[in-house]
Amino acid sequence: MLKIKITISLIAISFGLFAQTSAPKYSNEFLAIGVGARALGMSNSYITSVNDVTSGYWNPAGLTRTDKDFSLGLMHAEYFAGIAKYDYGGFASKIDSVSSFGFSVIRFGVDDIPNTTQLIDSDGNINYDRISSFSVADYAFLFSYARKSKIQGLRYGANVKIIYRKVGDFAKAYGFGLDLGGQYDFKGWNFAIMARDVTSTFNAWSFTLDDETIDVFNATGNEIPENSTEVTLPKVIIGVAKNIRISKKFNTLSEINFDLSTDGKRNVLITGDPVSIDPHMGVEVGYDNLIFLRLGVGNFQKVTDIYANRKISYQPNFGIGIKFKGISLDYALSDIGDQSEALYSNIFSLRFDFNKIVHLKEPHQ
Repeated sequence: MLKIKITISLIAISFGLFAQTSAPKYSNEFLAIGVGARALGMSNSYITSVNDVTSGYWNPAGLTRTDKDFSLGLMHAEYFAGIAKYDYGGFASKIDSVSSFGFSVIRFGVDDIPNTTQLIDSDGNINYDRISSFSVADYAFLFSYARKSKIQGLRYGANVKIIYRKVGDFAKAYGFGLDLGGQYDFKGWNFAIMARDVTSTFNAWSFTLDDETIDVFNATGNEIPENSTEVTLPKVIIGVAKNIRISKKFNTLSEINFDLSTDGKRNVLITGDPVSIDPHMGVEVGYDNLIFLRLGVGNFQKVTDIYANRKISYQPNFGIGIKFKGISLDYALSDIGDQSEALYSNIFSLRFDFNKIVHLKEPHQ
């Protein structure tokens, strides 16, 4: 009976979050986790300095800064002791000397969840053969385009994104959104702006419940969900970065970002209604463009300790990277948004950068 109640509660809570036409906080929050171990090691402070295939996620304007014709990026991470799987894949290519395009796919999901809603048959008998399993997964598909401006140092780009979310055979949603980004270099300083969901992203939810499941929901006092629309409100991120050459082989890259959310008051460093500001920063030390050490700090929150004292908490992150002949392997020790050491995850990402194969004609004999 406990398993039945837990499964029904999980499904009901999910439906309760989605079965309303509103703009809830943290809508499509799986898209705020970040991609690429380099960025995660710098606490997601990356919209200004990004210059690789992950630009399709962080800031599409950065796609014009890739130094190869093609780029391929992959990442896998597991959270909550391996319960949740988070995967990313991206591809980018130059169109010509001033423009580029990219494609990214992201999945965050929990698989093999036991469905015990039908554990008890119509005669009141427990039948374990009636237990099935389902997955809850969120998908995002990003189509990116970027171009260099005629203004020296200015780059801009846009993402068209399609969202697909699925709760087993019970519910699914389709969404559509638009992101805009820009980068600007000025006197050795780098500036950027990224506007996510600029037109708001709409997820249209539809629910499919069979008669048996409806009977179980009614018997357990849960609300039957109805088709609805969920809205993700815009978020603007502003960034500043500086690259300093320390010596012939050593350099440091520092970046600070400010996330301006518009979905109401959040527990961040600078709270407001409807706009809250969440700063985070990161630094990367590189040796000979070969080995990199990264540190970051973010997720500043106002908390109360056991003595009722108010204080500011924060989340540190760490990362290292190796780059050699067009292959980059990056590692980060990070999590998805709290200070619990138990939830920190080991994140690896891999990137391949390569040029077109040029076939030279052999000279006539």
